[in-house]
This record gives sequence, structure tokens and C-alpha cells, in this order.
Amino acid sequence: MNDTSWGAPSRAGYWGAPDQGPLQGAAPVGPAHDAHALNPSETQPMPIVPDVAASGGHQDDDRGAAQSSGPLFRDETAHAAHAAHSSNPAQKPQEPMTGAPQPAPAPQKKSAGRDLGAAIGVGVGLGAVILASLFFEKAVFVGVIAVAVVVGLWELTSRLQERKAIKAPLVPLAVGGAAMVVAGYVRGAEGAWVAMALTALAVLVWRMTEPPEGYLKDVTAGVFAAFYVPFLATFVALMLTADDGPQRVLTFLILTVVSDTGAYAVGWRFGKHKLAPRISPGKTREGLLGAVAFAMAAGALCMHFMIDDGTWWQGLLIGLAVAASATLGDLGESMIKRDLGIKDMGTLLPGHGGIMDRLDSLLPTAPVVWLLLVVFVGSG
Repeated sequence: MNDTSWGAPSRAGYWGAPDQGPLQGAAPVGPAHDAHALNPSETQPMPIVPDVAASGGHQDDDRGAAQSSGPLFRDETAHAAHAAHSSNPAQKPQEPMTGAPQPAPAPQKKSAGRDLGAAIGVGVGLGAVILASLFFEKAVFVGVIAVAVVVGLWELTSRLQERKAIKAPLVPLAVGGAAMVVAGYVRGAEGAWVAMALTALAVLVWRMTEPPEGYLKDVTAGVFAAFYVPFLATFVALMLTADDGPQRVLTFLILTVVSDTGAYAVGWRFGKHKLAPRISPGKTREGLLGAVAFAMAAGALCMHFMIDDGTWWQGLLIGLAVAASATLGDLGESMIKRDLGIKDMGTLLPGHGGIMDRLDSLLPTAPVVWLLLVVFVGSG
């Protein structure tokens, strides 16, 4: 709310003086004599009431508040009426209609905030590509992971440069990120760690070709990006190396999607208590409970019917862990986007945003599912 100042201009013909009657020996009344007879100490300034429009703030759930115009303070109406009466005594201020019925506010309809038609269409298309590559040839699916990693790195580094003037070197990140995924599939966890170390070293050396100003923040952001996107995605390739690798990856994808869907559906319908309002105002505790319930049920079914030597109770535990990691991953990227002052990381996927907006819950969930599967049924 902006501060409003009261003005007190002097206006000819508006000054008021006490009615003391005619004085003996006084000069005839006239414009020239009236001007000298006025006593400025007995005059009162006329307050000016400006027209002020107050508008509602923009909320995090993209619903605009209604706008209204009128005085900023409740007693401004009385000041305006008193000023009008002082300037024209014959005109009386209009009394407010206290008994008049007020129209009821229109109920607000819940909105999903995105184009659901486009979101569903894009989701179905991505699912078809993933399933076709996953069960057709493992190497093809590794290529899909590498492409998603490179696009995600491009989105992340572009937003960092646009919003924070941080120039994380994309070329060594893209080359090292793709190599990291392939090394994880070919050489296992050891290959992934070696590729991660070499990628970080390449980022340090590549940035040396530019002026030293901002070197520390640029290489720090580059190492963070290498860990956040390609290294976490490498655990999907590690799951794929098992004999039932496609089934493990599919279980991982199903549990993450079901967790997100359960959180959205339950939170949209029943959500009342905010989970982390300062980070993501749209998330609720009821939505988290929905994610846990949906993911645990899906985990029990997937472990019983899809994973060799898997049992339903193991699926319950994996589902619980997925709900927690997916929620934390979503909140983590929400923190990044809030710090950058953006809603989405990109616009590549209509109804979804960018690739990184779809990887936010998948990336931190991949190492969790990989580890629990290794503990429960072995590395395969």
C-alpha cells in the first residue's frame, strides 16, 4: 500500500473567519478590503482526497486477486464528505445506505494452473517414447537418457546466465554429462564416479579461457549442475544394467509418476494445510499423504508382479521412500526457481514447462530406488 500525503493549498475565496458582526468605523466591504481583513492564523487548510486504486497482490498459485477502487482508509470517506460540506454548506453529504443488501462474492473455482489437455498429450507422447526405447534396446534407452541430460543442462545453465549472470560452461557439461551416463551403463558405479570427476575438472579448465572475474561462482555452478543432472541420472542407467533392468526402470518411473499424481489429485481436492508455503505454496500436507498412499500401493504391486524375487512389503517401503524423495526433489527445484525468479525452467514441453520441470522429482529418486533394489533383490 502506497503512502498518501495530505495537501494544504491556499485557495482564494475559501478562507473562513468568525462571524463577529459589523465594526464601527470599518471600511466598506469589498474585494480589496476583504483581502486585508483576513487573518491567516484563523484559516484552516482544505484536505485534498486523491483518487486511490488499491489492487490485490499476485499469489503463488497464479490466481489474481480482484481489484477495487476507493479510499485507502476507512475514515477517508468522512474527510471527503466534511470537505464537500465545508465548500458548499447547502449541499449535505450523502448518508451511506447501511440497510442495502450487499452482493455475495462470486465463488472461486479451483484451477489446475496449466493446460491439462496439452499436459496429458505431451505426457502420453513421452511415455510412448520411453517405453518403446526401454523394451526395444537398452542402448537406445541410454541414448534417451543422455539426450534428456543434455537438454536439462542447457535449460539450467541458460536460466542461471539470464537471471543471475552465472556462466556455467555448457560444452564440458554436455559432453561430460553424456559420457557420465554411458560410463555408468558400461562400467557401473565406478565408471560414473570417474566420469563425474573428469567432468568437474573439465569445467575448471574450460572456464580458465575467460577473464577471472566471476570464476569461482561460474565453476561452482558448473560442478553443481554436473552433479544435479547427469550424475543423478546415471543411476537410471545403473538400474538398466540388471537382467530385469527394463522392469526396474519401469518400476522407478511408475512409482515417481504415481507419487506426483497422488499428491496432485489429493492436494487439489482436499488440500488445506500448506506443506512448505515459503518454497511451494501449492503443496499441501494432504497432498503428501496422497503421494505416500499412492506410491506405497503402486510399489507393492510392482515389486510383486514385475521384479524378480520381489515381495509386496518391500514395495511398500520403496513406495514410501519414493514419495519422500520425489517431494524433496520437487521442493528443491522450487527453491532454485524461486531464487531465479521464474515459474518454469523452459517452454519445450507444452503444459509441463521444460525438461527440468519433469526431471525434478525423477533425479533424486533414481539413486534411492537403485539402492533399495540392490539391498532387497541384489544388483541382478
